[in-house]
Amino acid sequence: MKAVVLVGGKATRLEPLTINVPKAMVPVINTPFLEYVIRNLAGHGFKEIILALGHMSQPIQDYFMDGSRFGAKLYYSMEDTPLGTAGATKKAEKYLGETFLVFNGDDFMDLDFAAMIDLHKTSGAKVTIALTRVDDPTNYGVVETDASSRVLHFTEKPKPEEVTSNMVNAGAWLVEPEVMSRIPPETQISFERTVFPEMLARHEPVYAYTSHGYWMDAGTPERYLLLHRDLLSGKSKQYIPARGLVGGEYTDIAPTAKVTGQVVIGANCSIGARVKITGPAVIGAGSAILADSVIEYSVIWKNVRIESGVHLKESIVADSCHLISGSRGETVVLGANVTVPGNCLLETGSRIKPGTVANTKPAS
Repeated sequence: MKAVVLVGGKATRLEPLTINVPKAMVPVINTPFLEYVIRNLAGHGFKEIILALGHMSQPIQDYFMDGSRFGAKLYYSMEDTPLGTAGATKKAEKYLGETFLVFNGDDFMDLDFAAMIDLHKTSGAKVTIALTRVDDPTNYGVVETDASSRVLHFTEKPKPEEVTSNMVNAGAWLVEPEVMSRIPPETQISFERTVFPEMLARHEPVYAYTSHGYWMDAGTPERYLLLHRDLLSGKSKQYIPARGLVGGEYTDIAPTAKVTGQVVIGANCSIGARVKITGPAVIGAGSAILADSVIEYSVIWKNVRIESGVHLKESIVADSCHLISGSRGETVVLGANVTVPGNCLLETGSRIKPGTVANTKPAS
């Protein structure tokens, strides 16, 4: 069975991290997000994967190439303008044949694909939708089913008063090829808003498979941080955390540095005297954290320079940022190549665009 992975969106919810980096290449524990998706699919027998690309596609192609390093054969389907989930899949139709999987490249999930495929085949479904349970369904597609798991209603991003269930579309669908015949080519169209509701209106067999495995929509900075916490605490089958500190090759950690909790430090890093790093936390390759700095529950990308006496908590710092001595920030998100002036305080919750000097106030 082949899989189409939808990775063409702009991921605006994750800005400023995705202003100059495609969502697929955003690092998760120092590995591109999409690499987890591809390895997971390949490990479950999806050896031919079509990446439906659009926005900033070249870095993805340069990294993954033909897919052989990751256990799969990759094909690339390009859209010049956004086509939506169904339109992008239609664009990739030439690579498809029999029943295929459509997978949302924004979601990190542990899914029992074999059980889902079995339900799809035995039910005679034209589409089977993977479901997961969430506390707040208003940002997702709410799915109602009967006792046989046949879908009765599909409501995309309902208003609070319209919520009838907390079971939502998990972003993985098994699709029969005949469904594609009714989707016009080169047309912006959504499975969630158009195709699924129209199929239900015609009483076509649409079924749902309820997944009980780990699932995370890592589409916001807050949920991106939460994904790291979850993976480092062992909540997903796709990442088995080591105990305590994991240090990369040629990384130097001063004897007086204190590292506690689950912490991953990439290669060629330098951790200075009396630095305190409290996990769950990740430090990207080539980064330097100078003496007396404190990093708590944060994700630092590659080639970041953090000078002495800096304090970061629950924050995300993208590639090649420079935090000058004495600066402080909590729940901040810095795009790539941001400079933070010395002895200054970043506004709590601030989002700083790439390549800028952060607007700060003097630290008290």
